[in-house]
Parts: sequence; C-alpha cells; structure tokens
Amino acid sequence: MKTSDFTTSLLVDKTQKEVFDAVNSPQNWWPGDIAGRSEKINDEFTYRYKEFHYSKQRVVEMVPDQKVVWLVTESQLNFTEDVNEWTGTKIIFETSEEDGKTRLNFTHQGLYPGVECFDSCSGAWSQIIQQSLFSLITTGKGVQLILA
Repeated sequence: MKTSDFTTSLLVDKTQKEVFDAVNSPQNWWPGDIAGRSEKINDEFTYRYKEFHYSKQRVVEMVPDQKVVWLVTESQLNFTEDVNEWTGTKIIFETSEEDGKTRLNFTHQGLYPGVECFDSCSGAWSQIIQQSLFSLITTGKGVQLILA
C-alpha cells in the first residue's frame, strides 16, 4: 500500500542559503521549547510543546543550502493512543531554485493519512511552515502560534 506523506512548500524571494539557515534554527520558528543543536550531522535537539508533545530529533543528512533531514529518535504525543507515533519518522527540508526564487519543500515522512495524529499534526505543520517559518524567512522573525 502506498502512503502519502504530509508535504507542504513555500516559494520565497530569498536565497537557498537564507532559507536553509532559517530552517536550521528551529527555535526561531517552531513554537515550543527547543534544547540542543541542529547545525550539523549527528546534532540532536529536543522539542516540547506544553504537556502535549515531546520529541527528540537527530540530524541524519545535510547538504548545505539544499537539504536537511531530521530523524525522530524519541517521541511522546500525549494526545494519541500510540504516544510514540512519531518515533522513526523523518522531517525533511529541501530547497531548490525556481525562477530566481527559492522553493522550500517540507515533508514529514511517516506522517500520512491513517496514522492517528495525521489531522492534528498536518494542520499544525501547515501553520508552522506556512506562517512562522515563512515569516522568519521573509521578515527575520517567526510568528508566535498557539497550537491546539
């Protein structure tokens, strides 16, 4: 059975380096508490959003200014039956040049229709990428979001 992982994209009038640098500073666009680093291979960081979400990510692939992949090595989603639903999934950011602008493609590999958190997690990712990360890239400041 083919699954359709969650994806979304942005097209911005910034360089691939500017977009890539913004992506690699999740503390500036991912609402919640982040501890650790995300600048190079094998860096790890944790993410926590209130009592609802905890996850630990490790940078497993990085092509400067083009691609970064975070492997979720631990997760605890306190709003799903399987609290470890994100464990083993990958969060992927890829940039490409398109007509003088930069396209950012975001994929959460392993987040697809059929997993319990798909609706709430894909909705949250849409807000985070389309609003907060977009704002960080285009204005230099992420947006404070309240996630349900």
